[in-house]
Amino acid sequence: MRKRPAFQLLGVIIIVFSTSVLGHASQGQPQKTENEVKLLTSLHSISSQRLFDYVKELTSEKYGGRLTGTEQYNACADWAASLLKKWGIAPAGDKGSYLQAFPNPYTLVFKDSKAFLHLPVNQDEVKKYYRYEDEFIPGGTSGSGEVTAEVIYVGYGTSAPELGYDDYAGVDVQGKIVLMEREVPVSPEGNPELFEKWRPYSFHQYKLENAVSHGARGMLYNYGPIANPNNSYRQGFIYSHVGDAVAADIFAGTGRSHKETVEEIKKTLKPQSFATGKSFTLKNTTEHHPEGVGYNVIGLLEGTDPALKQEVIILGGHLDHLGRCYELMPGANDNASSVAVMLGVAEALAGCPIKPRRSVVFLFFGAEEQGVAGSEYYVEHPIFPLDKTVAFLNLEGVGCGDKIDVLAGKNFPDLYGFIERADNRYIHRVIESSYFANIARPRQDTARFLWKNVPSLTLSSSGGVSYYHITKDNIDTITPEIMEDIAQLLFVAILDLGDGDALNFRK
Repeated sequence: MRKRPAFQLLGVIIIVFSTSVLGHASQGQPQKTENEVKLLTSLHSISSQRLFDYVKELTSEKYGGRLTGTEQYNACADWAASLLKKWGIAPAGDKGSYLQAFPNPYTLVFKDSKAFLHLPVNQDEVKKYYRYEDEFIPGGTSGSGEVTAEVIYVGYGTSAPELGYDDYAGVDVQGKIVLMEREVPVSPEGNPELFEKWRPYSFHQYKLENAVSHGARGMLYNYGPIANPNNSYRQGFIYSHVGDAVAADIFAGTGRSHKETVEEIKKTLKPQSFATGKSFTLKNTTEHHPEGVGYNVIGLLEGTDPALKQEVIILGGHLDHLGRCYELMPGANDNASSVAVMLGVAEALAGCPIKPRRSVVFLFFGAEEQGVAGSEYYVEHPIFPLDKTVAFLNLEGVGCGDKIDVLAGKNFPDLYGFIERADNRYIHRVIESSYFANIARPRQDTARFLWKNVPSLTLSSSGGVSYYHITKDNIDTITPEIMEDIAQLLFVAILDLGDGDALNFRK
């Protein structure tokens, strides 16, 4: 949190007093207009301490990691809505509420999960247990139960006859545990045209369903290990995420190298599947809720212009995280930091005497971590017409580091210009923009809006230590000053966007 010595604070008070009240500008400095003074007063009402307190609230035990569908998530959504109501931001959800409901199955993961390798030693056996989080994490939608079986390596777990590729050809996985890689062996950056043919096979849901259809009983997913509730649920199918340590142990003694095998698949686009001869045990205890309901939280600050208020600027970010898997996943940077910034902007705009002519919508998504489902539901059931949505400004992990990144800034240079100008005028942070092809599976809410032709940017922060989908993404990693600066940046940019006479970023 930014602190200033007392003499500096006194100097700020004197300057504001002499400029605003006495109307006397400092020599050589242009006199601030009344509106500029109002804007700066509201701008500096955004406090790093308050934003930090919001992150502490969001990551507290009572919200249980904010897994969409749970009562803890619902309590968190109600808390966010209560702040919008307090500040006079109108409800824009279902039936006059702040909430937009959508179907959302979810799975709870409990503590007695295990993953261990059976190692024969002479006539006996040794069990090598793997460490939670460092070496394995239970699958976020795993079935409940235990399976012990031989491990069959199946590459990327893909059966694609039109591509002449099948990882399951020549191996029998019936009743076995499969070990597979995430993604596909081609990248969207390296060969976009080829990647689009492989894209359907990159989804976690496809990989799990394909393993089940071939008769597998369990899956070791080489993914992190991180927690992730974005997958299918199949009763009795047990899976966990593992990392390089587990993969290396399974490959040991087979005459093959895991790294070299993966590289061979990528190089030749030919399967390298084989029976490892290793026996493994997976145990997860879970509880599936197919009846789950998720919620987006939506608030409206109506514009002042009778015509332009029909157009909206959406400031969005996902409210949810991973819940418990099986330890609490706090999700401080991902994405409590973004929710805190959104709340800071909402309060400042609501309290600012200068109101934008266009309407501003605050959209807190549910189930981003469960297949980006909340934003998908919104764009299919928009509260405000998508063709009247001037821009969507998405926030994703804005709480760590000292730099600002703007994804898709090069897709929409005119829209990005509002961000850049606000930074140059008031914030003075290093900002980097990038191009976003958006051809991979959706990983954030921006993807859903871009596919509907809504001009969209995603702001994030970088330059610091951060953690992704593990217990270490906690309050200790947060840099309050970068949140304050991003909130102030968006406050100015949204006011400017709200007052533009004619905006058309779709061109």
